[in-house]
Amino acid sequence: MSADKIVRMANDIAKFMESKPHAEGVSMLAAHINDFWEPRMRRQFFQKLDAGEAGFRPLVLEAAGAIRRPAAEEAA
Repeated sequence: MSADKIVRMANDIAKFMESKPHAEGVSMLAAHINDFWEPRMRRQFFQKLDAGEAGFRPLVLEAAGAIRRPAAEEAA
């Protein structure tokens, strides 16, 4: 999956969660990605995030700390 699609998907989730109270939106965004994104997708998410590339909505950036990084054996 392309990095641009990962950003778009995360931002789409964030747009929906922005209608919730702030703390709930952050928590629900992280939970959604943790529950429904496979390790490969989360790895791509963190590669984009760690590279400091722009494009993520602020809610995605806030939720990033609660999103599970894939384990090394899952990352391959």
